[in-house]
Amino acid sequence: MHPLVPSACAPPGIGIGLRHAHYRDFLSATPAVDWVEVHSENYFGDGGFDLHVLDAVRRDLPVSLHGVGLGLGSARPLDEVHVAKLKRLIERIEPAVVSEHLCWGATSAGHLNDLLPMPLTEAALALLASRVSELQDALGRPVLLENVSTYVRFRDDQYGETSFLAELASRTGCGVLLDVNNLYVNQCNHGEDAVAAMNALAIGTIGEIHLAGHRVTDVAVIDNHGSRVTDEVWALYEYALKRFGAIPALIEWDTDVPALSVLLDEAGRARNIQKAVHARRSALTPSTQHDADDAHAA
Repeated sequence: MHPLVPSACAPPGIGIGLRHAHYRDFLSATPAVDWVEVHSENYFGDGGFDLHVLDAVRRDLPVSLHGVGLGLGSARPLDEVHVAKLKRLIERIEPAVVSEHLCWGATSAGHLNDLLPMPLTEAALALLASRVSELQDALGRPVLLENVSTYVRFRDDQYGETSFLAELASRTGCGVLLDVNNLYVNQCNHGEDAVAAMNALAIGTIGEIHLAGHRVTDVAVIDNHGSRVTDEVWALYEYALKRFGAIPALIEWDTDVPALSVLLDEAGRARNIQKAVHARRSALTPSTQHDADDAHAA
């Protein structure tokens, strides 16, 4: 039996991030991708070239809005001005899905412009559940929350990050944006098992997968979205597809952005892996399919 998908789900197939460096490519011809994702905050203005391009691209391709600025776990109240701008953009673009990060990023003194890790505690979970519910009520739709790469963990943590996300989804009805590269980064930095982290998430809650490159340093592995997806992350992506089904996936590339052809090549590899996993699943007999689903759910 194939897993259900959450009510918030990216369009089927493989997408890429729409970045300024590729605006002219998109305006001249529609690339061979199934959808695009943009950072919501880049399009909050009343006009301008960025919004013009997004309007043009939206006529040909579905869009996923991915927020980086709400900091839902911040101690200060939810930013109503930010939410109002997001809602206005949603009404204009009619995106397939809206997502944010499991993080905090603001204090009473101002915004810190980073995706800072949450303490994974009961108190933090209660705060996040309230904020996510408030956001979903304001937008009138469910959202996806993404696991983040971190460079510290807290001594008082009571959950793993994905078990925290699983409980958040259960309490609020939100979905999960599973960033496979972030799982690998955290595996390297904290000794966390990326496969075990995926097994902590319920089948049916994943609405989108992110794939990206990272940078290895002497101090830590850095989630910089500045290179091709590594073989280790591709292997985790294949496991995610086996466990969760044909979840839509996105190629992220935000630093040292290459020619569009490079992103399309990465998207093609993601699509080929997705097709191969689906073909193997389809070839299984009903009994072996049941055994495989049980194994991935274990």
